[in-house]
Amino acid sequence: MPMQMSGPLAALDKWQPERCSIALALDVIGTRSALLLLREAFYGTTRFDGFVRRVGITEAVAAKRLKELVDAGLFDKQPYREPGARTRYEYVLTEAGSALLPVIVALMQWGDTYLQPDGGPLQVVSASSGEPVTVQIGPVVEPVAPESLAVEVRSAR
Repeated sequence: MPMQMSGPLAALDKWQPERCSIALALDVIGTRSALLLLREAFYGTTRFDGFVRRVGITEAVAAKRLKELVDAGLFDKQPYREPGARTRYEYVLTEAGSALLPVIVALMQWGDTYLQPDGGPLQVVSASSGEPVTVQIGPVVEPVAPESLAVEVRSAR
């Protein structure tokens, strides 16, 4: 079912989606590796080697994509140094990056529903109650902060 288009938007042949926010967003996060790097950041990965290992991409792809995400303002690149080692960098989500949590959770839930016969291996729950959390379209309500969510292994049905 399509959404209802109103006013001048109702005649689809008479307008073009100029300055489309979806197209602009896809320019930033529209690759598999970008979305999986964001997933890992929400899971708590911050270090380059961890992103490479957990996403399963080459170092070259990780370096390129992380640079793009830093340049787009989704990650801050912060130096750290282990004793006796050279300075390295970790990648921490910014406010703009954190705002993509509903997108990542919605993609996960869509995949659980339509691509995983058993509902998928993980689920997002409230960290305080353990109740499953879903992404839905509805009236504006108070947002749920990432730190009040948890990811757990889905129990067998």
